[in-house]
Amino acid sequence: MTTKSDTPAVKALLFDIFGTVVDWRGSLIADLTQWSAKRGVSGDWTALVDAWRQAYVPSMNEVRKNPGRGFIILDTLHRQSLERLVVELGINGLTDDDLHDMTMGWRRLKPWPDVVAGLTRLKRDYILSPLSNGNVALLTNLAKSAGLPFDLIIGGDISGHYKPDTETYLGAAKLLCLRPDEVMLVAAHNNDLAAAQALGLKTGFVPRVTEYGPLQVRDFEPDRAWDIVARDFGDLAERLGC
Repeated sequence: MTTKSDTPAVKALLFDIFGTVVDWRGSLIADLTQWSAKRGVSGDWTALVDAWRQAYVPSMNEVRKNPGRGFIILDTLHRQSLERLVVELGINGLTDDDLHDMTMGWRRLKPWPDVVAGLTRLKRDYILSPLSNGNVALLTNLAKSAGLPFDLIIGGDISGHYKPDTETYLGAAKLLCLRPDEVMLVAAHNNDLAAAQALGLKTGFVPRVTEYGPLQVRDFEPDRAWDIVARDFGDLAERLGC
């Protein structure tokens, strides 16, 4: 079992957010179901949420492929994807305010049950921050809503890049005035950890096997020897001596 003594250089823990820290799927379905009941709007909210998430990577890839257009924050990408998806799914009668409220649901996501207590323990010994594709405003409001005890917020708009671009990982270490090996990325996604590891960061895997609900097809377990593999954030804190 890997323990704190095995990772003595680590000073900061950076966390993937969507899926690792928060249950985006369950939260958005519940949020939209509650909102639509009050608003009197009907729709297949599960289908919308799943399609919305499927649009996540392609929308960021478009930003990456077109640098001349400038960096576009995730709040804006979410709104653009939503405008297209409600038409495709036949969800009618929505106003501009409705679309805004729906998009802001990403700022109201709920953490997994182990997260807040685990982060609180880890905060005693480590600098804690998101390392997320979310923009700073999105992540700040999310952390406030969910009670996440981060020390700072590192969003995609800090580096002007989306993961897995090199600038996101190394830029975070530089921002903290730390070497890459003094930083650990904690994520539920093997591909995110692989990109970080290739650049010299330490890695911690925490599986979230229900992230995509019945659509989950990967990340049930680690696919290589990460520095730490933990059951949840409480186990992560235990392994890091917190």
